[in-house]
Amino acid sequence: PAQLPPPPARFTGRAETLMSLRHALDTRSVPAGRVPTVAVISGMAGVGKSALALHVAHELAERFPDGQLYVNLHGATPGMTPLGPGQALASLLRDLGTESRRIPDHPDAAAALLRSTLAPTRTLMVLDNAAHAAQVRPLLPAGAGCAVIVTSRSPLTALDGAHRFPLAPLSGEDSAALLRALSGRDGLDRAHPLVELTGRLPLALRVVAARLAARQALTPDALAGQLAATEGRLHHLEYDDLSVRRSLAVAHDALSASDREIDRDAALALRRIGALDLPAYGVPLLARLTGTDECRAEAALDRLVDVALLEEKSYGRYAPHDLVRDFARELAENGGHGSGTGVVGDALRWYADRARQSVVAVLPPGYERDERLRLTAGETDPVDTRPFPSAEAAFAWADRELPNIVALVQRCGRPNPTGTDLTGTAPSPLVPALVRHLFPYLHRSGHLAELDALGRIALDVARAVGDDASEAFALTDRAGLHYMSGRLTEALALNDQGLQLWRGLDAMSCVRRCLNNRGLLLESLGRYEESEEALRQSLELSRQLCDPYGQAVTFSHLGNLYWHTDARAAIVHHQRSLALGDVADSVLLRSTAHCNIGYAQLRLGEPERAVRSFEQSLEILGDDEDWGGESQTRLGLVRALRALDHIERASRECARLLGLAEKRADLYMTGLARHQCGLLLAGEGRAEEARGEWESALEVLGGTDSPVAGELRKLLADES
Repeated sequence: PAQLPPPPARFTGRAETLMSLRHALDTRSVPAGRVPTVAVISGMAGVGKSALALHVAHELAERFPDGQLYVNLHGATPGMTPLGPGQALASLLRDLGTESRRIPDHPDAAAALLRSTLAPTRTLMVLDNAAHAAQVRPLLPAGAGCAVIVTSRSPLTALDGAHRFPLAPLSGEDSAALLRALSGRDGLDRAHPLVELTGRLPLALRVVAARLAARQALTPDALAGQLAATEGRLHHLEYDDLSVRRSLAVAHDALSASDREIDRDAALALRRIGALDLPAYGVPLLARLTGTDECRAEAALDRLVDVALLEEKSYGRYAPHDLVRDFARELAENGGHGSGTGVVGDALRWYADRARQSVVAVLPPGYERDERLRLTAGETDPVDTRPFPSAEAAFAWADRELPNIVALVQRCGRPNPTGTDLTGTAPSPLVPALVRHLFPYLHRSGHLAELDALGRIALDVARAVGDDASEAFALTDRAGLHYMSGRLTEALALNDQGLQLWRGLDAMSCVRRCLNNRGLLLESLGRYEESEEALRQSLELSRQLCDPYGQAVTFSHLGNLYWHTDARAAIVHHQRSLALGDVADSVLLRSTAHCNIGYAQLRLGEPERAVRSFEQSLEILGDDEDWGGESQTRLGLVRALRALDHIERASRECARLLGLAEKRADLYMTGLARHQCGLLLAGEGRAEEARGEWESALEVLGGTDSPVAGELRKLLADES
C-alpha cells in the first residue's frame, strides 16, 4: 500500500526538527530484535503537525519498500467522533490484504494479527490526529524494520519509548516565507504585522494567505488592519474549510461534554481564563476562580496543557497562545457561563488578599504595618488570610504575579468618561488597597516603572470613590517614588497633600511619617531650617507614640541634615539610629545607618573608613530586598574607591550598579551611575567615552532636582 496523502505544497521551516525526525526514523541503524521507531509530533491546533508528518513521510517513503500506511484517527476533527481502536485495526488489516471475514472481532486479536502481518516488513505507518495513547497503542507494529509517525495535540507521554517532537509556532522569518509562498505577495517580511497577528501559527498563516490570494485588491496592510482593529480576530481567520476557531473548539467542546470531572474542570478553567485575560496563570488563582481546591485546579490546568490549549511556561505558570486567548475570550463573552465582571472582581479580591499578607511578611511589626493593614472605606475583611512563610516567599510571589497585577489594575482602575472602569462597573476600592499593600514590595525591590503606573491609578480611584485614607496613602507613596526618581519638588508637594489629609483624619502615626519624609525632602532641596523643624516635630511624635523605629528613621534623616554642616555630628546621629535599629532588630535600619556613616566619612576625607562602612552595610543587608538603600550604598562605595584611586575595583562596582539599575528600569540611579562611570573614564584619560557617559546621564537627570545635573553641565561645558 502507498496511502500517504499528498505532501504539503509549500512546506516551510522546521529544519532542525526535520533533521532530528529523519535521524529517529532511520530504521537501517536499528539492531535486529529491537522494537520499531515511534515518533510523536505534538502541538496546538493548526501548528503544522500533519504537514510535517507528511513531508517527512514522503521524504523517507523509499526506505520502506513494503508500504506506507495512513490512518486519520480524527482525534480532533471538527464534527467527527474519534476513530476507535477496533475500527482503525480493521481498516489497517484490510489495507494490508486481510479479508474482512478473517479479521478478528476482538481488538486484542486484531492487534496481534496486525503485528504478525507487519513483523517481517519494512513499513511506514502514519497515525494522524490521535486523541490519546490508548487509541494508538493497539496499532503499533512490532517489527524492527517498521516506523510509526503519530501526530497529536497531546505529547502522548504514556507511549513508552517514543521519540517526541513538540512543535511551537514558526519563527518570524519562516512565517513570512510561508505567507509569501502561499499568497504570491513578495513584499512580506518578518516585520509585517500579519506575522504576529496570526500568532505565527501555520493554519492562521494559510488562512491569511488564502484570503490574499483570492482577492488581489486586498492588500496585506488592509488585512492586518482588519485583524488588529477588531476584538473578533478569529472571525477573520476562517476561509473555505480552514478555520482556527473550529480547530480550537474541538478540544474545548470535548472537555465540556465529557462525563469526567477533570475535563469539565478544564473547560471551566479555560472560560475563566478568557474572562480574566491576564498574561499568565497559577494554580492558586485558578482554584479561587473555579471554586475548587488547588489539587483539582492544577489537574484542570494540566489537562488544558495536554490538549494544547495552554502552555506551561515554567513550573506552575500557564499561558495560552494569543489565538487561544482570543478563543477563550469568546467563550467567556458568548458562552453564558457566568459574569466576566464577577470573575475579574474575584481575581482582584484574591490579589488584594495575598498582597495584604505580603505586608505582614515584609514589614516588621509597628505603626507602618498597622497603617497599611487597616481597612479603609469600602474595603471588606479579607477572605484569603493564609500567611506567607517568609519575606522571601512574599517577594517571590509578587515577582511572579506582578505582570498580572499591573494588567488587572489597569483594567479595573482606569475610569471611563461615564465614571466606570474598563469592565463597565464603578472603580473598585480594592484597587488602591491592592496597590497600598503592594507598595513595600515595589519600593524595596526597585520596581519603579510599575510603582508609577499602579500609583497613578490608585490615586485616581481613591479620589473617585471618595476614600480620604486611600488617597493619603496614594499621595505619600507617590511622593516616595518621586524621591527615588530625583523629582524632589513634586515629591514634597505630594507629601504635603498627604500630610494635610492625615491631619484631617487624626492619624498621628501617619502624620509622623509624613513629617519625617518632609524633613528628608526639604534637606535634599537645601531648605535646612525647614527640614530640621519638620524632623524635630516627627521625632517628638515618635516619642509620644513610643515608636523606636520611627525615632531611628528620624535620627537617620537628622544625620543627613547635619552632613552639610558638621559631619561628625552627623555620625553621632547615625550611631543613635544604629543603636535603635539594634533594639528593633531591623536589618534595614542597621544597613542604612552604616551607609550614611560611610557618606559622612567621605565628607570628612576618610575614604578608607567609608569603604568599610559601605561594605558593612551591604553585608548586613545580605539577600534582603531594599533597592533604595542598596543602590545608595553601592554608589557611595564607588565614590570611596575612586577617592582611593582603586580604579579597577571602582569600575567593576560601578558597572555592577549600572547593571542593577538598568535591570530595574531605575533611570535616576542609572544617571547617577553613569556620572560616576564618566569620572572614572576621565581619570584614565578616556575623555570621549567619559563625555558619552555624562551626556547619557544628563538626559536622565536634566529634568530632576539632583545637584548632579548641574555638575554634569559643568563637566560637559569644560570638555567643550
